[in-house]
Amino acid sequence: MTMANNKTTCFTCNTEKITYSCEGCSKRFCLTHLTEHQQILNDELNHITNEYNEFKETINEQKQNPQIDLLIKQIDQWETNSIEIIQQKAEDCRKTAMEYLPTFFNDIEMKFNNLNEQIKEIHQENECNEINLNYLRNELIEITQELNNPSKISIKEDSQSFINEISIISSKISRFNKWKQNAITVAGGNGQEQKLNELDYPNTILAYQYRHLLTSDYWQDPTVEWKRNAKQGQELNQLNRPGGIFIDKNKNIFIADSLNHRIVKWKYNTKEGQINAGGNGQGNRIGQLNCPVDVIVDQRNHSIIIADGKNRRVIQWLNQKQQILIENIHCCGLAMDKHGFLYVSDSWNNEVRRWKIGEYNNEGIVVAGGYDQRNQLNYPTFIFVDEDQSVYVSDRNNHRVMKWRKDAKEGTIVAGGNGQGRNLNQLSCPQGVVINRLGEIYVADSNNNRVMRWREGKEEGKVVAGGNDGGSESDQLNSPMGLAFDDEENLYVVDSDNHRIQKFEMIL
Repeated sequence: MTMANNKTTCFTCNTEKITYSCEGCSKRFCLTHLTEHQQILNDELNHITNEYNEFKETINEQKQNPQIDLLIKQIDQWETNSIEIIQQKAEDCRKTAMEYLPTFFNDIEMKFNNLNEQIKEIHQENECNEINLNYLRNELIEITQELNNPSKISIKEDSQSFINEISIISSKISRFNKWKQNAITVAGGNGQEQKLNELDYPNTILAYQYRHLLTSDYWQDPTVEWKRNAKQGQELNQLNRPGGIFIDKNKNIFIADSLNHRIVKWKYNTKEGQINAGGNGQGNRIGQLNCPVDVIVDQRNHSIIIADGKNRRVIQWLNQKQQILIENIHCCGLAMDKHGFLYVSDSWNNEVRRWKIGEYNNEGIVVAGGYDQRNQLNYPTFIFVDEDQSVYVSDRNNHRVMKWRKDAKEGTIVAGGNGQGRNLNQLSCPQGVVINRLGEIYVADSNNNRVMRWREGKEEGKVVAGGNDGGSESDQLNSPMGLAFDDEENLYVVDSDNHRIQKFEMIL
């Protein structure tokens, strides 16, 4: 009788023997190796038991001393870091506030001294009249209000975060202004596609002037046909190659609507403008303008002063009455300082001249430029005059912005001056220029389709608007011209070849 064969292969020794199955791994082992396998499992169990006991001990230790728990450590570190940040922020704010106070009083004293000098000058020259008295009275009221008004510096708390962060808010101290990159069109930009067959500029000196002033490659030769399509128009909701702008205290925008030969005023947040000067066709008769380039408003009598470019004159409009202030001048940029002196850039004589109120019958005083090699300008366009009567000039064909301090004999380069180009240390045919309350220089870098900010003494500027190639999208510009800030430091740009005014809102 044959015995039954119940032998199978052992997983460990690979020999046919009587084997036993492990319930855990389902492998079969001979008796010897089953014992070994069980010992291995027991050893692993002991190891796990030891790890468990160690972990239990760790838990008990952390219960007794929770500071070593990782989460508590992170919280503790956050607490330490937050306290340090708060202390540093508080120290910075104290320092900033202490630095502001002397500057604040120095500004008040400077304004008061300037006003005192004007009073003395009026006494000495015996030139007292109602306009001067109103001006002096208003200046004294403004200085008094500024001295008694603490609102220019305050504490701002950001209550949205768990830790309230504080910072000093002051128009004179803010150092990191930024603007939304998608602008809002606040005037113009409502044109229809049209085609101009010929440019109505004969081959004259003034045609050459406008070929350069209204920028870049549109007029390669003023005698040939201009074949560039453009959105433009002469309706009250349209503009045609706007040049300079002026913004008053109520955010009304005065625009030199150059190729519509008019000055239009767009009241704040309206859909169309109203004609304040010109608009009666191109010409030099009463009520007419011929390619106005720039415009400013004399805040003392609310008259409009216009650089009437192709007529080669500076003209004043007051209650629809016109008065020619300066004749035979290739005027481009206009500015008026706090004392009422009028500044005009003469693009063909490469200089800026200044006139005293009511004394426009003389030649004025050269305050920038001239033909000395050190001071030479090459087609100056827009200008700006700061509180210290320093004159900033867009030196267009030298691709730079120059600064002449009051009574200086030569200027200094404050932006560009490294040849024509699009690098951050270069400009290309700069146009509008404006200085903010911090003394930062903003330039319409026309041929680069961008606005740049420069700080005096720095080798490079920074793009603050545009710079995304020429175009008509909300984040693009096309040959920007005039620049201006409103009282809230929103930036306005004359987007000339898009026939619109763009507002870049400041990010608070």
